[in-house]
Amino acid sequence: MSDLRKPVPPVSAVPRTPLSSSLPPRDSAAREFSFSTADFERVRKLIYQHAGISLSPVKQDMVYSRLARRLRATGKSSFADYLDALEKSGGDEWERFVNSLTTNLTSFFREPHHFPIFAEHLRKLGTRRPIRVWCSAASTGEEPYSIAITVAETFGSNASHVSIMASDLDTNVLATAQKGVYPIERVDKLSPERLRKFFLRGTGAQEGYVSVRPELKNMIQFQRINLLDQSYAVKGPLDVIFCRNVMIYFDKPTQYKILSRFAPLMQPDGLMFAGHSESFLHAADLFKSQGKTVYTLAGAR
Repeated sequence: MSDLRKPVPPVSAVPRTPLSSSLPPRDSAAREFSFSTADFERVRKLIYQHAGISLSPVKQDMVYSRLARRLRATGKSSFADYLDALEKSGGDEWERFVNSLTTNLTSFFREPHHFPIFAEHLRKLGTRRPIRVWCSAASTGEEPYSIAITVAETFGSNASHVSIMASDLDTNVLATAQKGVYPIERVDKLSPERLRKFFLRGTGAQEGYVSVRPELKNMIQFQRINLLDQSYAVKGPLDVIFCRNVMIYFDKPTQYKILSRFAPLMQPDGLMFAGHSESFLHAADLFKSQGKTVYTLAGAR
């Protein structure tokens, strides 16, 4: 974005209006498409098989609202027809199906208690060898850029030994993350110093937006990864894995499978950061809690 040039000044809080979900009524007669309980259960089965996501039974209205868009886009007149076509020859539509049903709530420095712990771990590792970090649920990019900011603040200009991989299942949010351009209200909680150092303000047609500085973008490699895959295109051993607020969408057996694939990728003293509502007590043979939803390998001292 050629006109995103000016350092960002302090941003005052901007009043926000909560988004209304505008969910359709449960009465199928009032809906554009018929949507039976059997259709919903079929969607639940397919998203679980394809992405490991365990949809709650109370998500029926959300599923209708999001997938109705795909019916319109594909010209299907019913959910049964759409799902038949998806299973028969889905192709790229599988990706759109999954993208429609995934939720990507994030913000810069979300769960802020993790970042001082991460910074201390970086200082402990120092500059003696390469450091590898994987953000496994990158969403629209706020988390991996928060990681990169922490790296830059810890090592200054001497951070070339740190590599950050950021991945997500949803290609739409990854495209946003790679651009690194956000409405200015998304950064209104960052300090003036961070805004000046790490962001550029848009002018002209880009007024009201900020862009992450190129030097921060260059620290991150973005890639689509499905956590259900048998192996991951991630170079180990990893010093840190951020896997926050994604495991809540998986059932316990699926969580265990994913954690069992994480463990061999990690350095013996590596750290894994989880979301505030996530607990891996069922995988105590793989990871042990250090408190504050930070985990180390079960065999680590």
